Amino acid sequence: MKKKIIIGSDHGGYELKEILIKRLQEASYEVDDAGCFNGESVHYPEIAKVVASQISNGEFQQGILVCGTGIGMSIAANRFNGVRATLCHDHFTARMSREHNNSNVLVLGGRVTGDEVAEDILEVWLNTDFQGGRHSTRIGMFDELTK
Repeated sequence: MKKKIIIGSDHGGYELKEILIKRLQEASYEVDDAGCFNGESVHYPEIAKVVASQISNGEFQQGILVCGTGIGMSIAANRFNGVRATLCHDHFTARMSREHNNSNVLVLGGRVTGDEVAEDILEVWLNTDFQGGRHSTRIGMFDELTK
């Protein structure tokens, strides 16, 4: 059974999103592309809403968002209950976002992260497990903040 993941980008992340989709498909993921579908300007909060709402309501367990810097997508996605969107820049932030924060949305900056680095980040993020333990208590504290 293929793992499912949802991905979305604005125009600033479109090219990187396409590269990541190919990488995910090669890794046998079923990918739901939430847009955008070309390099024309769009409003990133609209794309973040599509991805984050489907994580929040349980339709998907994991998602990916890409905009120019990753900052806007992170801010927008983290407004949704149960979403832990983490902007990652390297292996370490990708690993820690999963091990300690149980990140369920990877956020990347298409204009600030090279393609090969982004693919490495994706690989680490997908293949790192949450450590639980004391970190579970902290995740519960995140959830309390959105009540």
